[in-house]
Amino acid sequence: MSPAFILSVFLGYFLVLIGISYFTSRGANNETFFVGNRDSKWYLVAFGMIGASLSGVTFISIPGTILSSKFTYMQMAIGYVIGYAIIAFVLLPLYYRMNLTSIYTYLKGRFGVYTYKTGATFFLVSRIIGASLRLFLVADILQVFVFNEWGVPFWVTVSFSILMIWLYTFRGGIKTIIWTDSLQTLFMLASMMFTIYLICSNLNISIGSIFSEIENANLGSWFQTDNPDAGNYWWKGILGGMFITIGMTGLDQDMMQKNLSCKNIGEAKKNMMTFSFVLFFVNLAFLIMGALLYLYFFEHPDSVWSWAQNGAKTDRLFATFALDEGLGMGIGIIFLLGLTAAAYSSADSALTSLTTSFCIDILDIEKKNEEEQKKTRLRVHVLMSLILLVTIMIFSATADQSIIWKLFGWANLTYGPLLGLFFFGILTKRRVYDQAVPFLCILSPVIIYFLNENSKEWFDGYQFGFELLGINGLLTFIFLWVLSFFKTEKALNS
Repeated sequence: MSPAFILSVFLGYFLVLIGISYFTSRGANNETFFVGNRDSKWYLVAFGMIGASLSGVTFISIPGTILSSKFTYMQMAIGYVIGYAIIAFVLLPLYYRMNLTSIYTYLKGRFGVYTYKTGATFFLVSRIIGASLRLFLVADILQVFVFNEWGVPFWVTVSFSILMIWLYTFRGGIKTIIWTDSLQTLFMLASMMFTIYLICSNLNISIGSIFSEIENANLGSWFQTDNPDAGNYWWKGILGGMFITIGMTGLDQDMMQKNLSCKNIGEAKKNMMTFSFVLFFVNLAFLIMGALLYLYFFEHPDSVWSWAQNGAKTDRLFATFALDEGLGMGIGIIFLLGLTAAAYSSADSALTSLTTSFCIDILDIEKKNEEEQKKTRLRVHVLMSLILLVTIMIFSATADQSIIWKLFGWANLTYGPLLGLFFFGILTKRRVYDQAVPFLCILSPVIIYFLNENSKEWFDGYQFGFELLGINGLLTFIFLWVLSFFKTEKALNS
């Protein structure tokens, strides 16, 4: 596959996205950018959210986890469905009742300005790190397998990618993303399904015998029930999936901004529940593809050698298979389109949500007139693009990749205080010292970090899994509860 041909595929893809942007952003204003004029079709939102939820990390990483984790990722997928139900029937009604553009505005009315700014800042930090890491991982694949051959520096690859995202989002914002995410989801799922079909054909496996072949290879276990101390023990996975969904979807401006663009709460609930069940089976399909990839590699030693040449990293397993010239040009093209779609379906919505949150939550853009709002929004959109670029290049300069994943884990910890803040506000009517909340929200993840680092030593071999996010939220909740007594006591004495 020649570099010129690959370049033409990418340019053609971006031209389609820019074309969609042209038609969806005609007559666009700030209301269009932030909430899509609250006129999005629920089924488009649901379909597009699949791609945004999976992202490039899922596309290239989840298939590679099969050899070490088998199908135990589905423990988390079960928790996802529970979490999405809580979002649909607890959080979304709250957001629609208050007619929110930024979900963190709720914290301002419930607790005060300091809590409000704290919640928004935690989201901004988390999303910048998360979106940058996701785009970095996909850009790394493209660089290794494609752009190194051209002698293109990595910073050029990343800059071009972010520029393309900026071009098709700067006018239409969330309204454009609803449509582009749907197209990107289509490419991603098509890539996955075509890969499954191609491997089955190559190995003479019928669709009906896929699970039996996976079981015969001892790769089909769904639940880890052997070691309760392990981080992936079954109930930890389910609880972790639930907390991750509530924190990183229900309390995340990026994901909620799409839901808030629906016409009404009924359509938003319909979107959320439909999306959750479809996503469950999409995750299952990606794991099936991962198991089939390993079966293919077991049968083709030459491909194992190619994988070793590319570093034998699990994140490069799918890419090694798809870009194997012996399999034909079709799988390479569909993989590149799927990979690109996976990267940009999360990156474009992240850029839009970062712009929205910074404008509304930090700069109070709604206090300005329409023209000033537009100018501010455009400047912030450029600023966030540059921040993503700088963050990705910092990741690229980091020699120890484990440091990046620790940083990503730390970013995930910041959703714990958001869990505590929102559910303390929803489940209680107590007030707190607004000025003290930022310190509590910093203290909680710091404590959780040290608990996680020392859990095996302190708790007789116990290892935390993703349930740690829920514990983080609970700790913040307890801190707020204790703080509320001081607030009440002072009010009584005054």
